Amino acid sequence: MSEQVDSSAQPAANWRLTLGISIFLLSIIVPVAGIPVVTALDLSVAMKSTLSGGLLIGGEVLGVLAIAVMAKPGYVYIKSRVFGFLKRYGPPDEVSRSRYNVGLAMFCIPILFGWISIYAADYIPGFSQNPLPYAIGGDFLLLVSLFVLGGDFWDKIRALFVYDAEVRFRKTNHSS
Repeated sequence: MSEQVDSSAQPAANWRLTLGISIFLLSIIVPVAGIPVVTALDLSVAMKSTLSGGLLIGGEVLGVLAIAVMAKPGYVYIKSRVFGFLKRYGPPDEVSRSRYNVGLAMFCIPILFGWISIYAADYIPGFSQNPLPYAIGGDFLLLVSLFVLGGDFWDKIRALFVYDAEVRFRKTNHSS
């Protein structure tokens, strides 16, 4: 008897999957490692821009090539593994009110800081000389806040981009 097996659960463990993953990793490494090297070289700004753009486009092309090499079974396998990991360790759908409030503060602080920092750069210690740590810290805080806020917040963000989305508030009884 032959058993039917779900192709998304079985690894497409062959040379195509291995080569596809290698090409995909290369598509990430090439721009991340290559652009800092190009910017450190003694070249004209136009040449640095051209080479950096070429590395970015090359990384994108390699990413598409990786999917083509893996073919659909390999792509479905990788996708199922990544989304399975995110589902297991990702944010819960519902969170407590205090966790939501903390997450909302974590979400708003980097956005407000980004707006205010332009006008108050002279009053923020070290910001004018070295803004990158502030930018990285704000980005990290914003990303972490999305996990703290939970899955329902992701739906609220998504609703911003859906024209027909409607807001429905739960009716609560407040006893005075």
